[in-house]
Amino acid sequence: MEEEEEDEGGGGRGAAGSSAASARFVRCLYAVGFLDLFGVSLVVPLMNLHIKSLGASHTVAGIIGSLYGVMQLFSSTFVGCWSDVVGRRYSLLACILLSALGYFLLGNSTTVFLFAVSRVPVGIFKHTLSISKALLSDLVSERDRPLVMGRFNAASSVGFILGPVVGGYLAEFEGGFYQTSFICASIFLLNGGLVWMLPWNEENTSNRDHYQDKGTNSFSAKSNHDLHLKSATNRAVTNSSFFQSPWIQVAAMLKKIKGIACSNLWDVFLVRFLMSVAILLYYSNFTLALEERFGMKPLFAGYLMSYSSALGVLAGCLLGPITRLYRHNTYRLLLHSSTFTCVLILLYTSALSIWMVILSSTFLAFSTTIGRTCIIDLELTVGGNEASGTLLGVGQSVTSVGRIIAPLLSGIAQEFSPCGPPSLAVGLALVAIVIMNANKQKYHSHGSVKLKNQ
Repeated sequence: MEEEEEDEGGGGRGAAGSSAASARFVRCLYAVGFLDLFGVSLVVPLMNLHIKSLGASHTVAGIIGSLYGVMQLFSSTFVGCWSDVVGRRYSLLACILLSALGYFLLGNSTTVFLFAVSRVPVGIFKHTLSISKALLSDLVSERDRPLVMGRFNAASSVGFILGPVVGGYLAEFEGGFYQTSFICASIFLLNGGLVWMLPWNEENTSNRDHYQDKGTNSFSAKSNHDLHLKSATNRAVTNSSFFQSPWIQVAAMLKKIKGIACSNLWDVFLVRFLMSVAILLYYSNFTLALEERFGMKPLFAGYLMSYSSALGVLAGCLLGPITRLYRHNTYRLLLHSSTFTCVLILLYTSALSIWMVILSSTFLAFSTTIGRTCIIDLELTVGGNEASGTLLGVGQSVTSVGRIIAPLLSGIAQEFSPCGPPSLAVGLALVAIVIMNANKQKYHSHGSVKLKNQ
């Protein structure tokens, strides 16, 4: 992906100017992430109520929800790969605008059929966050990637915290759901305008050898130099591939997907799958388990989950100091956070009082946030940035499989005990930790290369 650069009135373009331009680009992507989840969270909590008001049964509502999940499962890899082929700008704009179309149709859904139709473009193209993360990985160095990804996740999480509050308020008015859907569509259009106005064309075309590391910000001169060299070799392909024949684009996408399928990333994706299912199992019957085990009302569970989400935002902001403490060793940080997550879920499972649940939830918000960021960074480190969109898309598909399987496992485990799902989660997390330890040498070799490149 081409990196933008600030033009200082036609004068020399130094490292500080390029770094400042990159930092502004990254901050704009933080805003894109915030607006994306803010818009989505306005509507998503209200959908079940709306489809039931249209006369749909619980079964029909469940089928439509499952179809959305299936579309996300199969489309995430292809859309991520498409962003590698045609470039981040066009793919991100297409996904934002088609998602806006889906939410606009949702605002006109007066029948169950129209509601189902409105979910199709969103189910296929709502991968704006994944493409934004791929773009971030293109813009920053490997050393800075966990910090930037953590801040992006934190900004997105703030939108997800605020959105349901605003959406719930708007739903109180007559026709509130339709108004909320149109507001969501408008936010996506605003996001599209923001992405369009980013200074994509302000690239470095000369003086590439004049960068100096002044140590004034996180975007090092060496990183900018390397990124600009990569940009110079890929610019012609990136700028023209969007207008190539669809068959050429499909062939390029299939080639990239085949490369990922034949790579040695199976263990990384398996770890992501196991940890995703473990966390989903933990939350699957959280409200019901608190009521059965401690007599707590659903309102208390809602407050506790909101509290955990807020702590997750804080954890994202603290990733910088934490990665520096670990000397940017993503593998060690992922191993320790996964182990901590496993211990905390075990603590929740064996909790004798509600205070132990609050304690485990507090630290679990930190460990899961750090783990999610580290597994993405490890995917990109082991797999390489050349196909970052495809890697993130495959990772999202892996998580989608977990979302499909986790409810089934949770239902079976709950037949035995309210603590069944989190107990199963502990076992899956332990398997993930064993896999990471078994492949320690591979992760360490990539980590050492990463450190040498800084």
